[in-house]
Amino acid sequence: MKEQPLDLVNLVIPAKSDFVSIARLAVSGIANRMGFSYDDIEDLKLAVSEACTNAVDALYTDGDGDIRVCCNIFSNRLEIEVADQCINEEDLESQELKALREQDLGLYFIESLMDQVDIQDEGGVVVKLTKFIKENGVEEHAGSPASYPTR
Repeated sequence: MKEQPLDLVNLVIPAKSDFVSIARLAVSGIANRMGFSYDDIEDLKLAVSEACTNAVDALYTDGDGDIRVCCNIFSNRLEIEVADQCINEEDLESQELKALREQDLGLYFIESLMDQVDIQDEGGVVVKLTKFIKENGVEEHAGSPASYPTR
């Protein structure tokens, strides 16, 4: 059975670059409340900004449509879905996905900041970003100092 989030925050913004900062601010506030480190909050803000900007640039050259930013809050992670809400025309969806794929540098940038990134193209493009909370600033899989070799 799929784990259910503790809380869910949905934000819908116009697909215009002027509104991307609102998504950044919302994600920053949520991550701060969850206890993410300063560096991880900055990573989240940059990744969300890039994902929203990609959605704006890929399809909405005239500013039509909306972008949905859905924040699923779990005890150990934040999952953010950035999705377009455009006219459901198959050719537009395929054009948007093609444009996203062509922006490899932006996608690479997002992947370097997040713990997991998934892209779905069902009924529009959805970029799912996942960032885990690291205890004491150390990743869970990192070795403890006691496990390091000594000289």
